[in-house]
Amino acid sequence: MKLLHVDASAKREWSNSRALSRHFIDLLKQQVPALEVDYLDVAADTPAHVSEAFTVATYTPAAQRTPAMKQTLAASDALCERVLNADAFVFAMPMYNFSMPSAFKAFIDNIVRTDLTYKVGPDGSYQGQLAPEKVLFLTTRGADLRPGSPLAGMDALTPALRAAFAFMGVPSPTFVDAQPLTFSAVQEREAALVRAKAELAALAQRWAA
Repeated sequence: MKLLHVDASAKREWSNSRALSRHFIDLLKQQVPALEVDYLDVAADTPAHVSEAFTVATYTPAAQRTPAMKQTLAASDALCERVLNADAFVFAMPMYNFSMPSAFKAFIDNIVRTDLTYKVGPDGSYQGQLAPEKVLFLTTRGADLRPGSPLAGMDALTPALRAAFAFMGVPSPTFVDAQPLTFSAVQEREAALVRAKAELAALAQRWAA
């Protein structure tokens, strides 16, 4: 199994999402010794944000792109190749102001690419080119946004991730959300991490099976 592991937290050793993603990878390695991990830290190696040159190059047919256009798209092409070569994904990130870190949004903007991660059919329909069954979004949230909580309607992260990756061919990802953390009592934080680790342990067993 070749797994693409992407961390997106701006924090380093203080990051709960990073710690939980490492924990999950360690659990998986214990059960899948041949696991191959391709690691990307988009907080440290942030993909370029979309520019006018990038947009023009993206929507120019490949055969008509100039050398400058190809250079503009080179890093994005490489990211798409890494994504397309993976059998499984672990995307770990905190929730920032109810949505994703800008570094991860830049990652998405670089991998949603015509004729690479999605194609347009003769009838105009969109056909996602990713098809891994093992996709985990591991998120950490400072507040409690679980269904039934007062802030549940403020979760813009989950639907944004679902939509972008469904478009590329991932209809049923797994979400493990550790919450509430920052804005909660110590006991609530500890309970949130225990719940997340239990979900991750069960998921590692399913992936290994």
